[in-house]
Amino acid sequence: MLRQQAREARMAKIIGVGGIFFHSPDPAALMAWYQDKLGLEINDYGGADFLHADSGKAFPQGARTIFSAFKTGADYFKPSDKPFMINLMIDDMDGMLARLAEKGVALEGEPQDFDYGRFAWVMDPNGTKIELWQPIEPKG
Repeated sequence: MLRQQAREARMAKIIGVGGIFFHSPDPAALMAWYQDKLGLEINDYGGADFLHADSGKAFPQGARTIFSAFKTGADYFKPSDKPFMINLMIDDMDGMLARLAEKGVALEGEPQDFDYGRFAWVMDPNGTKIELWQPIEPKG
């Protein structure tokens, strides 16, 4: 009994999402779009790093990564035909909306506000729906 409890106490657990990796016909052009249109800082290996400390500093209680499945055929990812959507946490929705308008990036639907955050959606050049989310700190 004690051995079983000791084993369970040592069991590893998942503590977050370490990356999102996907195919693209032209990875360099796609990452250039993210850099130009959304302001991502591209690192030396062609990707972008999101430091957990940065999101935790901006939103001490509201920053989190959601890992969730949607029922096949759900409309939430439309107009993309991809079986996934990417949610990117941002620190300033009004600033991002102004940037998108300046860069000529069309929104998918109207931005929406909820008690847990502000949301807006765009499509990337690969046809992936990108959900932009500005968390709101919980009250209390």
